[in-house]
Amino acid sequence: MKRLRLAVNTGGGDAPGLNAVVRAITLAALNRGYEVFGIRKGYLGLLDTSQLMPLTFDSVRGITHLGGSILGTNNRGNPLGIRVVENGQERYVDVSDQAVENFRRLGFDGIIAIGGDGSLRIAVGLMQKGIPIIGVPKTIDNDLAATATTFGFDTAVATATDAIDKLHSTAESHERVMVVEVMGRYCGWIALSAGMAGSADAILIPEIPFRIEKVCEKIMAREAAGRHFSIVVCAEGAMPVGGEMTIVEKGTPGKEARLGGIADKLAREIEKRTGKESRSLVLGHLQRGGTPTSFDRMLSLRFGAAAVRLAEEGRWGSMVAYDPPEMTAVPLGEAVASLKTVPIEGDTLRTARELGISFGD
Repeated sequence: MKRLRLAVNTGGGDAPGLNAVVRAITLAALNRGYEVFGIRKGYLGLLDTSQLMPLTFDSVRGITHLGGSILGTNNRGNPLGIRVVENGQERYVDVSDQAVENFRRLGFDGIIAIGGDGSLRIAVGLMQKGIPIIGVPKTIDNDLAATATTFGFDTAVATATDAIDKLHSTAESHERVMVVEVMGRYCGWIALSAGMAGSADAILIPEIPFRIEKVCEKIMAREAAGRHFSIVVCAEGAMPVGGEMTIVEKGTPGKEARLGGIADKLAREIEKRTGKESRSLVLGHLQRGGTPTSFDRMLSLRFGAAAVRLAEEGRWGSMVAYDPPEMTAVPLGEAVASLKTVPIEGDTLRTARELGISFGD
């Protein structure tokens, strides 16, 4: 049996469970007699090889329960288009040939790339340049269509639900409307799941453009029924009918636009239309941090071990996918071809409507 020399990286945004995946990959590889190296800062370690670190039994001891990533992460380090500023002018340069050269010079057999749709698209590009890669799906948004669920999602939902639970008492005490903004650029899985679990009165998601008057109707119906407070949960990518997403910072060729502020806009408009005192809260990166739930720990460990099995079998160009109750493999290119959006006729959304939750439509 060939003794493999593997590299591992964690790209894109962080997610609870990253360290558990790294630990599982490391232990599964070392127990086979393989060598494992961590690439720090996403893909940047392929350009600056001083960022490489050997992964040993000691280096991954006691990290399953830790949030973040011992390798660090980066959502701007794309070797296929690195941002360069010269004489005040910004441009993007393809330095992937250097990454490929370093990969080969270091004698690696392949990379296990842990990332979301953006990082895995970079992986596809590097794979086409000749680097063997196995992908592990990571995103708190749960928006990769090829896998039933991604690690980090369960923890993010638990964090958001806990926040919504805490808001109920202060909203009721002050008879206010509380608008909570959660992550979800194109897909509303976190908003839908946390909103339902936290007994929200209205949930606004990117898949269903909303009408503010419909949201206000729900709030005033509760007011008439003697319920003088309301909880509105919105994904950051939620938008009104005929409108656009709320952008804080415009995008560039190498970076998507930064979203945020929809909760504040909603709270102001709700107060103006209903006369109800309204407040907004943006959970932001709280959803990415903290200790992963037991579900996410188990899922992460299974993803990591499965990735090493695929490497052992030489199934490069695959992504590990969770197809309950088994871990399977799907072609990496197909895995990132489409996003998994909330099905508007699906059972979860139907259940929410039957509970009386408004989606602003």
